[in-house]
Amino acid sequence: MPELHGVQVLLAVFAAVTLWYIRRWWVLEHGRGRMRELRPTDVAIGAVTNFFDTLGIGCFAPTTAIYKLQRRMDDAEIPGTLNVGHAVPCLTEALIFVAIIALDLTTLVSMISAAVLGAWLGAGLVVRAPRRVIQIGMGVALLISAALLLAKNLAWLPAAEGSALALHGGWLWFAVGVNGILGALMMLGAGLYAPCLILVTLLGMNPIAAFPIMMGSCALLMPVGGARFIRSRRYNPAAAFGLAVGGVPGVLCAAFIVRSLSTEWLRWLVVIVVIYTAVLMLLSARRRTPAAG
Repeated sequence: MPELHGVQVLLAVFAAVTLWYIRRWWVLEHGRGRMRELRPTDVAIGAVTNFFDTLGIGCFAPTTAIYKLQRRMDDAEIPGTLNVGHAVPCLTEALIFVAIIALDLTTLVSMISAAVLGAWLGAGLVVRAPRRVIQIGMGVALLISAALLLAKNLAWLPAAEGSALALHGGWLWFAVGVNGILGALMMLGAGLYAPCLILVTLLGMNPIAAFPIMMGSCALLMPVGGARFIRSRRYNPAAAFGLAVGGVPGVLCAAFIVRSLSTEWLRWLVVIVVIYTAVLMLLSARRRTPAAG
């Protein structure tokens, strides 16, 4: 009963953060008129990437690849656009998965809190970082994401045999520390899903436990970081709005209609596109002169 009550409180927190974030976004962006540049493709990108995000693919790396190939915005605006736009769909995912998957509340809240703290610190660095630093950071983050997806596709990772739904003692502290680092890296555009899934699997937890942890973490860290990006204006408002508008229906469709889908072919496609995008990002950083950074 206490666990159930705690989950209800956490769900209430997610709902409250959703309302606060939408209002905060409206207050900070109202009157600037920058959302009027919304394109139908922005909504489509939000729907597709968040559909597959709900199925466990992740949305940051594919969205980054699409934006880079489209030349939709300056590279320095991509991290902020990802965190601002994908926040509301991710909050929707968290409300669903935290409600349906039973997990030790201490483990869940501790790892989520660490990710939020890491995001708050990371966003403060990213909003002040030169464009070239962001390009290099995103290029490296994309290569790491591609490597993790490649390892998963080739079955190089340990088999998912764990059954635990809780962590204790030193292992819990270790998981909390790693999730804090992952939260900070989210502000650079590095997805949290794949490394979080690997983390809980290596620690002997049931892989299904990763879903409320990673979705709950992103649901709270992205609004925290997103608000800082909105305030600093280092993001693309129209593209972010498209991600939010298209993303919520994409999440609901994946969670309640499709539920499961073979995504092996998609994971290989994502690996190829993400590696290509990482190379483009690093080449762009190399072409920049120090004075332009």
